[in-house]
Amino acid sequence: MSGRSVALFAVVGIPVLFYLAAPLGERSAYKARRYARETAALKALQTLNTAQVQYNSQFGRYARSLSELGPSASGLIPPDLAAGKRQGYKFTLTGTPENYSIQAVPTVFGSTGARTFHTDQSLIIRENYGSEPATASSKEVGK
Repeated sequence: MSGRSVALFAVVGIPVLFYLAAPLGERSAYKARRYARETAALKALQTLNTAQVQYNSQFGRYARSLSELGPSASGLIPPDLAAGKRQGYKFTLTGTPENYSIQAVPTVFGSTGARTFHTDQSLIIRENYGSEPATASSKEVGK
């Protein structure tokens, strides 16, 4: 390469390489943020399971809604979780005195998360890779 070719590559080629490589970094950062939200959702489900065990111990039944676990009722979970939203996921609790079911779905599927989650009184957290909500028969997380 002559000096001119090197200079031309430095002026044109290097910026083009950065332009082409930038989306790769963006996609990687995007996936990392989505994974962090999914991990936060899993932690929130563990928190909810723990709160349900404590609630059952105190009141002899499971809470029927997130608000029963929240600060204005039993004070076992923080306000954002009692409202059903945390870090890009929406949480729904349905229950009876004997059992409960909790769903966690991304607020914007594919963007805030690519997995849905389910847990219940078995304390096992299950996942579904897809927009359909995970159920009691879905694959266990990490298996």
